Parts: sequence; C-alpha cells; structure tokens
Amino acid sequence: MRVGFVVNPIAGMGGRVGLKGTDDKVEEARELGAEPRAPDRARRALEALAEQNGENGIELLTWGGAMGADAATAAGFEPAVLGSPDGDETTAADTVRAVERFLDADVDLVVFVGGDGTAADVAETVEGTDTPILGVPAGVKVYSSVFAVSPEDAAHVLRTFERTERREVMDIDEDEYREGEVNPELRAVAKVPVAEELQSSKQLGGGSVEALAAGVADDIRDSDKTFLLGPGSTVGAIKEELGFEGSPLGVDVWRDGDVIARDANESELLDALGTEGENVVVVSPIGGQGFVFGRGNPQLSPAVIRQCDVEIVASRAKLDTIGELRVDTDDPDLDEDLRGWTKVRIGRVERRMMRIV
Repeated sequence: MRVGFVVNPIAGMGGRVGLKGTDDKVEEARELGAEPRAPDRARRALEALAEQNGENGIELLTWGGAMGADAATAAGFEPAVLGSPDGDETTAADTVRAVERFLDADVDLVVFVGGDGTAADVAETVEGTDTPILGVPAGVKVYSSVFAVSPEDAAHVLRTFERTERREVMDIDEDEYREGEVNPELRAVAKVPVAEELQSSKQLGGGSVEALAAGVADDIRDSDKTFLLGPGSTVGAIKEELGFEGSPLGVDVWRDGDVIARDANESELLDALGTEGENVVVVSPIGGQGFVFGRGNPQLSPAVIRQCDVEIVASRAKLDTIGELRVDTDDPDLDEDLRGWTKVRIGRVERRMMRIV
C-alpha cells in the first residue's frame, strides 16, 4: 500500500497554553512556552504502524522535515520524501502542495496529522478523486469524523481497512471559539476508511442539567478541595450555580468559595493546584464522541490530571448519544490508567456506570 503521510507540525500548539487553537497564534503560543504536539503524535502513529506491519509492506511517501520525514525516520521507516516546506514556518499551502504530490504519485491513502483546519485543507485537495484520507488527531478541537480516536488507532485502521465511506469534515472560526461561540461549519465530505476506531462528528447534548449542576455545586461548596472546572455547557451550568460566569470554553479554578483562576492555561493550572489528593477536575464528555480528555481541553494536560481526582458529569440525554467514553491525553500510560469502568454523575445524586475505552 502506498501511503502519503503529512504532518502539520504546529497543530494543537495553542491548546495547553489556553489559546484554544493555533490559527494566527503560533508566535503567541511560543511566547507562552508552547511545545509542538503533532510531531510526537505522528511518531506514535508510525511506530505503531511499524509494530503492526509484519510481512506486509507499506510504501511511505512523505514531506520533508517536521512535516513527516523526521517522524518517519524516527519510527524506523525509509520514506520517499517528495518535497519540503517553503520556509522555516510551515503553512496550509505546504500541506496542500504535499497532498497534491501524493495524488500525483497515485497513493492509496493520505494520512495527515493535525486538527480540523488541516483536515479541511486535505479534504478539499483530494476532492474529485477517489483517494481516501485518515486523520491522526493533534489539534485542539477535532470536531470532524475523519479522525481516528488516537495515533495508535490510526495505525490499526490503516493496516486493516477494506472499504471506505463518506464522512464530514467540520471546522469552526477560532476567533469566535475563543469568545465562547461554537458554530461548526461543514467544510467538506471525504472518503474515509470504515472502522470502529474512528471518532464521531461533534454533536450537542440535550436534556436538562439543572439538578445535576445544583448537586455538584452543593458538593463543591461543602468541600475544601481545589476544583478545576472544565469547558462546555454542562460544567458551565455548575459554574452558574456557584454564582460566577465562567469561561465557556476554558478551565476555571475554584477554591474556598472563590474563583482563583479563569480560562487558565496548563502552567496556571499547575500553579493553582493544592496538595496531591486535594484536587478535583470536573469534566463532561463531548456529545456524540464521548471524549473526556483530549478534545477541546488540552490545558488539562497529563501533568495536571495526574494530580487530580476526576469527576465526570453529563446529562442522561448526552450519555444516551454515547456508547463509551474515550481519552486521548498524549500520554499512553495515563490513558491506560484512566480506562475501565467509572461512575458518571447524571443528577443531583444519581450516577451511571460508563466504560472508558
């Protein structure tokens, strides 16, 4: 199988530093101490592919440097490098040029590492061809249904798929997103491998959360722990019950009746934490997808999560759209620790058992 493999090396950099994306924010992200996320996830996908490869050959075609060749070489491949980015800073135009060269080389599949913006660039470039695409998630949002659940899952899909189907590529305006507005726009419909390891499109959960929010807020007020309150409308209702207008798409920190940090990035969250065992992160899964960590909340990094108890909250209606919960924290060991059966709070006191896979 001939596989075109391209990486958007700046995808997701703005997440942990609280920028909720990287569009037009690369320099600001770097000034805040952001580190590239996509290259490591690219390497993980290719290492998993190398482990699964066995006797069956993969001919890997890629783009130069951080846009694919570096990760491929680190994973033990000897790729055909078809070109390189025009300058030190990679752009969407580099991604488009790479995919165009892959199509000229008659690849069987284009695999890309990035977020929804990268997915849109790739999908629009292959439009009108029969070439399927597959995303390795590395962005902040990742609303589209062309992505595998994790880098390792992407490798498995690549090795085992037998047919394709058409799936949606969604993207949102990051400036609106930073202001708390989420308006996903359909950018393209692309051919994608049929596999269970692909995520669903982002859906909005329904159902009342008033009783749930009131119950959680009461427990928070009665506690002396530090609470990290994640993004989304469900946790937003808890913030309202506590009497403050929280960041709808960010993480706010509450302790002893006060908001001690709003829309905090990873560094600010680490500074705000209490002693180990005295911190709780409250999160709600994404409707339709089931992600608890790894989509829309990268500020809640492995370093943060490891110092917290995890409280998952969701309305009954939202859970009805989700078969299983998922995590994708950039730390496979932590993902494995989080997996298994867990209690999800669905009401003032009621809980439902759900499995994190």
